[in-house]
Amino acid sequence: MTKSKQSLHESNQYNDPSFPFGMYTINRTKCIPKGRGYKDLHWHEELQFTLVITGEIIIKVNGIDYSLKQGEAIFMNSGLLHITTYISQNANYVSFNFPYNMLSYFPGSRMEQSYVLPYTSNYTFPVTVFKSSIHWQNDCLCILWSLKEIMNNDKDFGWEYIISLKITQLWFLMLKNTFQSINETPKSFIRNQERIQLLLTFMHENYSEDISLQDIANAAHVSVGECTRCFKNIIHTTPYEYLLDYRISKSMELLARTDYTVSEIAGRVGFNHVNHYIQSFKKREKTTPMKYRQALR
Repeated sequence: MTKSKQSLHESNQYNDPSFPFGMYTINRTKCIPKGRGYKDLHWHEELQFTLVITGEIIIKVNGIDYSLKQGEAIFMNSGLLHITTYISQNANYVSFNFPYNMLSYFPGSRMEQSYVLPYTSNYTFPVTVFKSSIHWQNDCLCILWSLKEIMNNDKDFGWEYIISLKITQLWFLMLKNTFQSINETPKSFIRNQERIQLLLTFMHENYSEDISLQDIANAAHVSVGECTRCFKNIIHTTPYEYLLDYRISKSMELLARTDYTVSEIAGRVGFNHVNHYIQSFKKREKTTPMKYRQALR
């Protein structure tokens, strides 16, 4: 019944594999180029810097919400589960993704050994938020805005070098001001990260079926109690509440994109009774499924 945990894994595609640096532009309806956009939980090996161009967004990283306003940005380390849960009307943001080895110069370098791998492989440094009110963070924001300008304009001679220099400077500013000391990531933390990826993947792949808490726990070969603890520690909710929210989010996609009846949609996203679906939808969205659909059309 279960599959590998790769369904939550994003494999970024680059125009030039010999220069794996990409910029994604995202709003409420699309992601350019095609990628994992709004309300799409995922993780990837690449480092990511996200800059809010207009409006406001909320990004959940390992279960913690980060609210960002226009002109603010966030860094997300490699391998972290993250999802944009809210985008204000007419808001958009850009995400810069690139592999850590772009900062290393060459495999086995002193830079890689001392200034890259100790941080990119360490879960104790998952997120950094940048605000213009703090001097060094404002410097980082200026670099991110300049990266956006380079990616949006015609590429001048040597633009790859310019980007490489800028992301190295960006990384150095973070090291100097944030990563003063590191602790070894506890093995229990790494184990729980692996478990939550398995648990979430199972739920994302089987949400339309009648699955139990025991079924979810079995996906990671843990007890029901351990499954619940893992969710509360990382996602900060229960497996049942997460599954309910995910089913409703998938139903919202069907309400917007199909002509299925409310009863049909309820069944397609895993609700046994349409009344339970309507009540759950109204509790979370403050409106009924039908009114939500009407507001979109």
